[in-house]
Order: sequence, then C-alpha cells, then structure tokens
Amino acid sequence: MDGSSSRSLTIATPSETNLTATVLDLDQRTLLLTAANTGSGTSTSALAFASQLALMSAGNVLLIDASLSPGGLSQQLGLAKLRGYSDLLFNQDTPPLAQDCIVRLSDQPFDVLPVGTWKRGRDRLDHEQLRVLLNQLSNQYRFVVIDGEAIYASADSLVIGTLVDGVILVVCAEETRWEVAQAASQRLTQAGARLIGSVFNKRKYYMPKWLYENL
Repeated sequence: MDGSSSRSLTIATPSETNLTATVLDLDQRTLLLTAANTGSGTSTSALAFASQLALMSAGNVLLIDASLSPGGLSQQLGLAKLRGYSDLLFNQDTPPLAQDCIVRLSDQPFDVLPVGTWKRGRDRLDHEQLRVLLNQLSNQYRFVVIDGEAIYASADSLVIGTLVDGVILVVCAEETRWEVAQAASQRLTQAGARLIGSVFNKRKYYMPKWLYENL
C-alpha cells in the first residue's frame, strides 16, 4: 500500500544511535520497544529507532504499531483508519493479507504496519498466531521494530517479548520512578524476554544492559 498521502512527520533522533549500533553488531532483527507505563514516549522512540536502523543499515525496516494507546503511532502518521496489526491477529472471519496492510511511506525510510481497525474486545493475544506473523514479516524485512503497549497497561508486551530477539525499555527520565522501571524489567525477564537496553526520553543517552541491571 502506498502511503504517499499520509501526513508528513518529522522524526527527532535522540540517542537511539548507540543502541542502533548495538543492535546491528548483535544482528538482532526483531525488536520490541515498551515502557513501564503509558505516556513514556514509546512511539516517539520507536519512530526514531526505526529511522536510525533504516539509515545505518543496508536492509529494509518494518515498524509495527501494536499499541492501542490514544494518540499512538498510527494516529501520528495519519494511518489510524487503515487495517493492520489487530485485523491480522483478531479478525478470524475475513482476515486480510499482511502485504495488503503494510504502508510504504514516501517521506520515511521504513514501512509501517498500522495498529488496525479491528475491535478485539477481551480477546487475548495468541502466542502462536503472533509467532507465525512475525516469522512471515521477518522473512520480508531485515528488521522488524514493534511499538508495544506499556507493561502495566496490557499483558501483550510480555507475550511479544518472548518472540522477539530483543526488548528495549523506554524510560521517561523525568517521570518514571526507578522502582517502577526496575519492576517492569523484571517482569519482562521473568516472562522470558531478552532485555537488551533502555532508551531514556527527555535525557539523551543510552543505558546498556549491564548498567541497567544494577539499578
């Protein structure tokens, strides 16, 4: 799908550069960005991170909006009314094809899978269905970046975290308490996710995993 008519968005580039270099060195291809709580700037970091990956690597990048938070990634990009992630995973009657949902943006160096329009109700995220979808998409893209729900807002990111190569915890430096961030990281690791680092919003530096573990 051609997204040339989507609303242009200027992406800021905080210090995701160091983290991007780490990801490239380790060849981690599927990555989840999440936070302890909503409002931490996960979507902004995911946009910047996907842009950095696309610019610093020779491969193509897909950014998935898997967050239902108001004002999220799809809304920022003007894609909120398009089918996408939720339709692929929760529409059991007439599910679309993944390639029909992916938007190729003319003003960004990556493609986007919008959050979608399907209302999931109380349906839980199915681990196996998501695994199949991520395998399919990772065969088409060198990097798949997922903008996920906050840990304390939904259990989805704990499910997604077990299926990706690495998880990046977004911390709002002026708002997120250390105890809350540490508890969120523990929930991820206990679920079986691999936490590879953190991005600090509103404070421009990257914290590697070895330092984060000592918080």
